[in-house]
Formats: sequence, structure tokens, C-alpha cells
Amino acid sequence: MIIYKNQYITVFQSSLFQTTSTVIELPEFVLVVDPTWLPAEVEQIKEYVYRNKGDRKLYLLFTHSDWDHIIGYGAFPDATIIASFELVNKDHKEKVRILEQIYSFDDRNYIERGYEITYPKVNHVIQVDGEQLTIEGTTLTFYKAQGHTDCGLFTVIEPLGIFLAGDYLSDCEFPLIYHSSKAYELTLNKIDGILEQHDIKLMIPGHGAVTEDKSIIKQRKLESMTYIKQLRALLQENNKEQIEKMIEKYRFPRMMKDFHKENQQLLSRELGIS
Repeated sequence: MIIYKNQYITVFQSSLFQTTSTVIELPEFVLVVDPTWLPAEVEQIKEYVYRNKGDRKLYLLFTHSDWDHIIGYGAFPDATIIASFELVNKDHKEKVRILEQIYSFDDRNYIERGYEITYPKVNHVIQVDGEQLTIEGTTLTFYKAQGHTDCGLFTVIEPLGIFLAGDYLSDCEFPLIYHSSKAYELTLNKIDGILEQHDIKLMIPGHGAVTEDKSIIKQRKLESMTYIKQLRALLQENNKEQIEKMIEKYRFPRMMKDFHKENQQLLSRELGIS
């Protein structure tokens, strides 16, 4: 369903994990971000894009390589693809693992798709922090956003003031740390600079609600940072009771409990705790 719309931006949200997919329409091109999840949802996004794009060029941006974010790639075969260097350069074994997650999800749920499942072939490879891509007066500025995965990107689109945050700054999740808690903190520390350097009018997370309020962006950043620091400290204290209580305030407790346990395991390895 569509959860946000203005003259230039349409944000779709899946029934699964409140995952967002964004379509940005400009006079010279259309940008689609992470088209995802169920076939009918991907088809709705696809139908919307091709009904409205006319002869404009189509770009497809992936915020990171998690399987739920690349699952709709094959539905847009004529798109020019933008993603990070790290997404492009994952080894063959890791790419196969990501695709297998899609195949397994579809098989478990008897899902058939009208397009091929493949790993994205990227045209514009984003190498460094602050790298820019300018298309007919619209500038996309990219920041490496590692921690959740090793291949994430923040993207700011000007002059619209759009901040595409990928799997950060969600209102329905604490940090899901698959790569590195230290890298996650470094990524969070970039947010204040982004808000200072750019006139952000809308922040779109990969999961949950969008916001036009900079104070909410800062609050979500603080909550994420607090979660990581608190979990690290409690693990060092071996305070199992308080670790369990950390997630009582979050929605969807059964799923969050599983993610919380995975975070504990990753941070324990980082701390050398057996």
C-alpha cells in the first residue's frame, strides 16, 4: 500500500516487516528504491512506475544487499542500477547464499514470480563517502552505511531533500547488526553531519514510518546508539535479566526477541565473550 505521497515521491509499504519501496519521479528520470516483497506488491510498484514514467530513464537504487531488498530486481530489466562497491564485490558464495534466501522464502510460501531471481548487475558503483551522481540538475549524494551489513548506503537527493536511510532509523526495530556494532555506530555518527550539510525534508527508512521531522530522525539515531551501548555494557556485566528486559518496549516481541539474541551473539564475539 502507499503510505506517503507528494508531487515527486511515492512510498509503498509491504505487508511484511513494514518494508518500504520508494518511487521518485523527476522531469528527467524515475528512481525506484528497493522494490520488494510479495509478487502482487512488486507488480503494483512496477505497474505504477511504467504507467507514469513515459520516456524518462529508469534508475534502480539498492540500499544494501539483504535479500528482501533485492528481491524485486528482476521486475525492472531496463533499469540502470546504482549500488555500493561492497554490494557488487561480494564473493560468489555470499551472492548464492542471498539468492538462496529468496528461493527458500518463495518455496516455503508456494510463491511464483513473473521474473527471474538474479543478483543485481550494477551500472553505477558507489566507491567512497560523499560520492555524487548528478542527473540533469538532480544530485544524489552517497554515504557508506555499514554495520547492519557491510554494503549499505545512505543516499541524499537534492534539491528535494530526501534522505534514504536503508535499514537504519526505523521506528519499529532496534539495530539489526549483521556486520559490525562498531561500524554501525560510525554510520549513526554520520547522521548529524548529513542533517547539517543537507536540507533534509523527508527521511525514508527501509522498515517503518517515514518522517519529515528532523528531531524524530535525531531521536531514532539516539535510540539506536543507546541500544548498542547498553547491550555491550550488559554483556560485559553478564546481566542476563536486564538484557532480556531491553526489548520490552519494542513492538512485535517474538520476532524482536530472535533479532535481539542474534545481536547478543555478534557482540559477544566482538567482545571475546564465550
